Amino acid sequence: MAVPNVLNPHPPEFDRFLYASVGEDRNDNAVTVLSTLARLGLDPWKETAELVTLGRDAARARLGALLARFQDVPALASDHGRVARDLSQLLPEGRTSGSLKRAASTVADGHPGKSGAIWAVLAIIFLLFQMFMVGGSGSGE
Repeated sequence: MAVPNVLNPHPPEFDRFLYASVGEDRNDNAVTVLSTLARLGLDPWKETAELVTLGRDAARARLGALLARFQDVPALASDHGRVARDLSQLLPEGRTSGSLKRAASTVADGHPGKSGAIWAVLAIIFLLFQMFMVGGSGSGE
């Protein structure tokens, strides 16, 4: 079983897709898929996880619809279909890996792994312990 990366809990298989360029905005800045999805008010990792589970053709159609709504990159107005086709090729195959499916479903569901819950419980216990120790020492004066 692979150990989850605590500092970057997102599936690394999504990086190639999320950091791909969709074009340049009006200020000549490169805009990535991650930035595009975020500017549309979507969670980039959840949306990517959903695209992976849809399959290549349905993902291309959904991505095309999202890119058509995105107004910050002028070139997408007429070319969003080609860009969606090219970007959909960068999505990891959902059927190739059981771990990818688990990662995508975890991201899509928004449920952190068990280790996240353990760390949260330990943090609460530590906080309560600190409050008990500090609160008890100053009450006698």
